[in-house]
Amino acid sequence: MFASVLSAVILGMEVYPIQVEADVSDGLPSFTMVGFPSAQVKEAQDRVRTALKNNGIALPPKRITVNLAPADIKKQGAGFDVPVAASILAAAGIIEKENLYGVMMAGELSLNGEIHAVSGILPIVIRAREEKCRFCMVPAGNMKEARLVPDMKVIGVKNMKEMVCFLKEPKSYKEDLYQEETLPASEILDFSDIRGQESLKRAVEIAVSGFHNLLMIGPPGAGKTMAASRIPGILPPLTFEESLELTKIYSIAGLLSSTDPLIRKRPFRSPHHTSSAQALAGGGRNPRPGEITLAHRGVLFLDELPEFSRRSLEILRQPLEERVVHISRVSGTYDFPADFILCAAMNPCPCGHYPDMNKCRCTLGQVSRYLNRLSQPLLDRLDLCAEAEPVSFGSMQGRKGETSGEIRKRVEKVHELQKERYKNEKIQFNGELKGKQIEAYCKTDSQGKALLEQAFDKMGFSARAYHRLLKLSRTIADIEGSDLIKKNHIGEALSYRAFDKKYWI
Repeated sequence: MFASVLSAVILGMEVYPIQVEADVSDGLPSFTMVGFPSAQVKEAQDRVRTALKNNGIALPPKRITVNLAPADIKKQGAGFDVPVAASILAAAGIIEKENLYGVMMAGELSLNGEIHAVSGILPIVIRAREEKCRFCMVPAGNMKEARLVPDMKVIGVKNMKEMVCFLKEPKSYKEDLYQEETLPASEILDFSDIRGQESLKRAVEIAVSGFHNLLMIGPPGAGKTMAASRIPGILPPLTFEESLELTKIYSIAGLLSSTDPLIRKRPFRSPHHTSSAQALAGGGRNPRPGEITLAHRGVLFLDELPEFSRRSLEILRQPLEERVVHISRVSGTYDFPADFILCAAMNPCPCGHYPDMNKCRCTLGQVSRYLNRLSQPLLDRLDLCAEAEPVSFGSMQGRKGETSGEIRKRVEKVHELQKERYKNEKIQFNGELKGKQIEAYCKTDSQGKALLEQAFDKMGFSARAYHRLLKLSRTIADIEGSDLIKKNHIGEALSYRAFDKKYWI
């Protein structure tokens, strides 16, 4: 007899429905799986057979064939155990095969019949809703994550006996009451902890207001990392749609918390400088999100920027421009979202004290080699460069500055202004402006235009650097509440783009 049930496979960020078909027919006893299964999926036949035996369910001594359709998509992961078991039970006549119509399932079986949680449940449940399934059956350990999808009935099962019971009579399922756990509030890092460094804090506020990329240069211990770690505190809170989008990414990566799966805070990713290019961009045989994608809607902080390998740094160029990571494999092309603020920090030389010749022990050749680890195309994609001044005793004893809450109010005001301005465009922030949009929204007065022309000729800007200067000026004008970009706005933007004249030699 033939039976089938829906499951799904995740390739990149896309979810593909898979029809798990089973046929139990006369012939020599055997168990065959076809349909391009990976070795991991093929192991399901042993897990399913043993789990059924240990739960008192005896399969008839017949020929069992399981097909995973479509056959041109490679099936990976342990999430096919439960749908394979259900389809075999229906094909063997133990449960009614009609009960599997319009049902999507996923889960991993243990040898004693327990059903374990798997990664990627949230996008699978979302796909089940798109396929208009009657309900979705998932491991009980994934229920908190699965319940984030509105308007979709989800059944959580702990073991095979529960699975058989609810498949025979889905209406008998009574949902457990999951109490929302109140997690202890994590320590909030506040900008008021930073004494002095007003120009650095101003640059950070501008970068966050327009979603611009930021580079901080200064000696060791000047507060670069301290400022970067406080950026999430001045970013506006996530909307529910953004939270769901981030939760989907982290679900695929297998990084969700079992107690509170919904991502509620903007991500702040700070990979070590030994991270490989694949760790940053994502990859693998079945490509998974990398640090760039995990920082989506938040901040990617690269400390000690020149210490990263050249290959790792150059891989940032395309995501910074297109806000998406394209990964090509023989099996297909995968797109991962990459809309993030790049915040980088570095010392001006190996010892960290250049150009202070009283402290710097580096030769000009050493300084040059150190700085030239960053290519000009990458530097062009950094909108601001802020200098962190050496810390003095007086600044350490100074009064506290503005709190993160005060800065966040100004940032939210500028964000709302931009969202209203670009409501008919497919962008939200000044940092995303391209081509004709720059011409339309970055209007300057006559004095500003003259300053731009003079700066373009003298500073040798590339076209990309020029456009990024305009976008940065647009954000500064928005902070000042000006519809027109004026000379002083361009002047401040130029001060953040002149770093190569001081350090790069």
